Amino acid sequence: MHQDFDITIENISKIEGHAGLDIKVKEGKVEYVKLKISENKRFYTQAIRGKPFQAAPQLMSRICGTCSIAHLLCCIDAIENTLGIEPSAQTILLRKLSMYGMMIRDHALHLYIFSLPDVFGKDSLLDFSETDEREHKLVHDAFAVKGAGSALSNLVAGRAVHAPYPTIGGFLHFPEKEETAKTIEKLKSVRQKVLDLIEVFRTAPFSLKKDSNFVALMTDDYSFMEGKLKTAEGELLEKKDYFSHLQRVVIPYSQASAYKLEGKQYMVGALARINLNREHLHPETKKSAAEALKLFPSTDVYHNNLAQAIELLHSIDHSIEILEKTEFKPEKPIPPPEIKEVRQNVGLLEAPRGGLFYHLNIGADGKIISADIMTPTSQNQIHMENSLRHLIENNLDKEKGWFQRELENLVRAYDPCMSCATHFLRINWK
Repeated sequence: MHQDFDITIENISKIEGHAGLDIKVKEGKVEYVKLKISENKRFYTQAIRGKPFQAAPQLMSRICGTCSIAHLLCCIDAIENTLGIEPSAQTILLRKLSMYGMMIRDHALHLYIFSLPDVFGKDSLLDFSETDEREHKLVHDAFAVKGAGSALSNLVAGRAVHAPYPTIGGFLHFPEKEETAKTIEKLKSVRQKVLDLIEVFRTAPFSLKKDSNFVALMTDDYSFMEGKLKTAEGELLEKKDYFSHLQRVVIPYSQASAYKLEGKQYMVGALARINLNREHLHPETKKSAAEALKLFPSTDVYHNNLAQAIELLHSIDHSIEILEKTEFKPEKPIPPPEIKEVRQNVGLLEAPRGGLFYHLNIGADGKIISADIMTPTSQNQIHMENSLRHLIENNLDKEKGWFQRELENLVRAYDPCMSCATHFLRINWK
């Protein structure tokens, strides 16, 4: 690569959505790294202004096809906090199961379809050999694990994408015994497959250690909901105060706003959650994944993949426990109170890629005045750029092909979500 070079990646491959990368190195120094998120401004926050608050959750779930349940439940959480609605214990369990179904399906998509080819040095899962016993198994494992997550989502939330059952104050439908039993068996049938996946990423041949301030929601049962935010620096933040600690950063070449916490970069996602909250993983998960958990806490960005694999196992183990111990009974959603004045509050939960934050203003007429949404990928944007810079600065002696692979591998390790689309790679070398 010598001392001077430019790299332009127009479309980073095997991620959810469109993003590009511009890099310039002059006289052996990195002049700039520009991670360009090209489709994050979807105008959903403007679109729901003037709409009744009852319509907002289903509208907002359309932001994302893969993690629509996270947007649905986060919007519901914001509305309930705004109106003072306290969901029942059964509703909370059903929401946890809804989150687990999404996590299983979403993590499986990322780990098997997007990141697994990197581990095996292949461009795509389509390049895996049907005659190679291990590769053949992993391809079929991918669809079995993802299918188990979809089955759980169908059972509890009504659909894996844009789920119709969760609503403000409760649920509109409840799991039936026969379908529950079938779903438990599906979850049990893929557990060993997930353990195999954990081993794949525990021994994966990538590493990039970077000191970071991690931020994650602390929950007593690692359920991705409730609790307080904790940072790696030891701070505990109330959900309602989170936004006041952040500074919005405008990046002129990106469609997504970025954020700093108290003026510093930070990282959200599975790596942050495992680093900060691993003691609350399900007991069976901690027992079965003990060898992998020895690697945490970790500053290795690539361990975000391993952390997702461990969360996949936890989601299966806790879902099985809840389904086996709970008999769900029909109950009517809690009706919203009469609104007589402008109200505002927040919703926050852990989406697959990290903390998802909603802030809503609801008018006295029950219509949305304004909405603010902070997504995990926006929060990770500065951290991703700096990791890419770190990778380049420490490998200026590498060949072009190495950079072509590793720059994309590193972005994929964050599991960024720009939109629901994937592209093949094209690089312009100058």
